Amino acid sequence: MLEQLQTCGIEVYSVIMEEDGGSLLFKYPVSDFLLTVSGLVFFLLDVGLAAWAVVSFYQEEDYVFMGLLVFLLLGSSALVQAFSCLWYHYDKDGTETRTESLVKNLCSLKILHLFQMGVYLRYAGVVRISICGFCCGKRYMDGDAVYLTHDLSLLRLIEAFSESTPQLVLMITIIVQRGEVEPITILKALGSASAIAVSVTMYHRSLRSFLPDKAKQGWFSSVVYFLWNLLLIGPRVAAVALLASAFPCFITAHFLSSWMVLFFFAWRLKTDFMDSAGGEWLYRATIGLIWYFSWFNVIKGDTRCQSTLYHTWIGVDIGMLCGLWVWQMKKNPPYLELPLDPYVILGIMISFYIVGLGLKVIYYKYSHPKIT
Repeated sequence: MLEQLQTCGIEVYSVIMEEDGGSLLFKYPVSDFLLTVSGLVFFLLDVGLAAWAVVSFYQEEDYVFMGLLVFLLLGSSALVQAFSCLWYHYDKDGTETRTESLVKNLCSLKILHLFQMGVYLRYAGVVRISICGFCCGKRYMDGDAVYLTHDLSLLRLIEAFSESTPQLVLMITIIVQRGEVEPITILKALGSASAIAVSVTMYHRSLRSFLPDKAKQGWFSSVVYFLWNLLLIGPRVAAVALLASAFPCFITAHFLSSWMVLFFFAWRLKTDFMDSAGGEWLYRATIGLIWYFSWFNVIKGDTRCQSTLYHTWIGVDIGMLCGLWVWQMKKNPPYLELPLDPYVILGIMISFYIVGLGLKVIYYKYSHPKIT
């Protein structure tokens, strides 16, 4: 028995199961379970580090950066909880895990999401089903775990681009403005960018794991996928941060104008991911936010034209942002000496992006999983 889902323009099937008298036996790989648990650990670690950063800004009496960080944290959390609550509402007549049934008997899911606890509920449901699936041989109807795992991975992807990526922009901006461009700070920024690329890679792996008619993504293919995402996301984030360090007010106008254009294109693509009109508009607005930093496929079929147009536009935009920053550095040299000449930094940013595009082409030509 196959149950087809239309998810982000990709056909996801709840197979990884066996039909037996109308029941579906869920089989959950141990590796996926470990990834889910590690995701929860890193999610909690991220919450702790964010709280520590807010306290640090407060102690330094840097209230502007503290306010920006709090705004990013609250905004991202509200967005993620909104999607989680909407998906629970859409599935209110469907099957549910015992963990969610218990919560529904105790209090409203809306209240739980209001207190920003919806993601933890989803983690609890996935972990419980995973343990029962590969330890107890439990049978679940309609592939509950498939829905929960996919929803959770998509929520983590939204969180990565609504919280982690803007935080990285803020961190690089502070580093440049304070002249703290040192090897350790560069490594921290690289680590943060790598974490974002890992989130994108893990989401892609989770999708392909539920595609019975597609080859599963091996670890070598995942590494190549991670690398080209890192090389494309890194220069984009750095370019935005460099402009923000030189023109703090202009970057807001740049984001809003770019987001409106991207939101318009998401609307023109006529996405139909959500089950309500309001939810679909929220989804399109979120796609515009993700596209501001990275390409994300939202339609079925061949998207090479859309992807080429997007990367061309982002590449030109990176050049313009870095060019404005170089012009400002030459016109009004900073009081702190930069480790590299601004023109060299401009060349590095553009070179990394071009290499990332080349690696992406190589990936889809030679490393993308295919059934032979």
